Amino acid sequence: MNPVKSRAYITILLHLLVWMLFAFILLFYQPLSWNIPLPYQFWIKQSGVLIMLVAVFYINSNILVPRLLMKNGNFGFIVVILAILCVVGPLINMLDESLHLPELMDKAFNASGVFRPHRRKDRLDIFLIMMTLMIVGISTSVTLIQKWQADKQLREALEKEKIGSELSFLKAQINPHFFFNTLNNIYALTHVDVENSRRALHKLSRMMRYLLYDTQAGITPLSKEVSFIVDYLELMKLRLNDTTKVSFEGPLLSQDIQIAPMLFLPYIENAFKHGVSAVAPSVIAIELSLQDKVLEMKVTNTIFNENAEIVDSYGGIGLSNTKRRLDLLYPGKHTFSARKTEDSNEFIVHLTLTLDDPELYSR
Repeated sequence: MNPVKSRAYITILLHLLVWMLFAFILLFYQPLSWNIPLPYQFWIKQSGVLIMLVAVFYINSNILVPRLLMKNGNFGFIVVILAILCVVGPLINMLDESLHLPELMDKAFNASGVFRPHRRKDRLDIFLIMMTLMIVGISTSVTLIQKWQADKQLREALEKEKIGSELSFLKAQINPHFFFNTLNNIYALTHVDVENSRRALHKLSRMMRYLLYDTQAGITPLSKEVSFIVDYLELMKLRLNDTTKVSFEGPLLSQDIQIAPMLFLPYIENAFKHGVSAVAPSVIAIELSLQDKVLEMKVTNTIFNENAEIVDSYGGIGLSNTKRRLDLLYPGKHTFSARKTEDSNEFIVHLTLTLDDPELYSR
């Protein structure tokens, strides 16, 4: 069943149950407690009271609260409610007089030998006033709660739409950022090694297929993301000389899990950008591990003096966008650090993700 229709049916059922309870109180509980035969005019009056309470409830819920209370018309709302209370009593008294109910009730009590205190005709029915106030309070509370829930659902829907739009924009920035660098690498490789450049193009086409078809849902299996990283590393190794050592240690997967795509690549790409030297030895080490749904990434690369500024200004389009994605997709479920070691002159990026029901939004 449609959730909207289901909620509507539940709301209607709750309203019916509540009014059945009030009908029982007015038509059965109070009259039966007197234990005397009552004239039919009494039941007409009680039915009129019930209809009046129903009218007060829905007028207040659908008109007074939305048009006055919710629009900061507090004074006007109070004035109207007081006016309703002032009208209720005389209306019921008029109904009593038209039905000749006071005389009929006196005869019924006298015939049964039950003492009934004399009631002045102009005296207000306190029980009825209290019932009306209770109905006003219930209808006001129900309407305000429903409005609060509707506003909350609207805020959540707008937040999801906003996150989806931001993620679509961030992914659109990250992917071209990666491909521009990769195509430049392949272009440089074509001048020195045609066969390896063909292999590189094949790997790039496989990576493009992954991005075009496997990441459109907003989530991807971790195994495919690891394969993508392996292809990227193999592609980067084709243009490196023997002075750079690249190592990768992937997670042992007993079962595949879903993650957001393209989260790790910008950090790995940054290691190649700043951790490779044409003459000096350098090391790039990538470690991915998974334990109890906690995914951990560690990227270590050598720092050279000419690239020392990256310690204080660690950023770039791909990196800043990836950190923004982490904030959106894994709020409160990730940790990130980037630091330089003093003894070994290395730069270390450390990222952990808790993969319990990540809030991923597809575009």
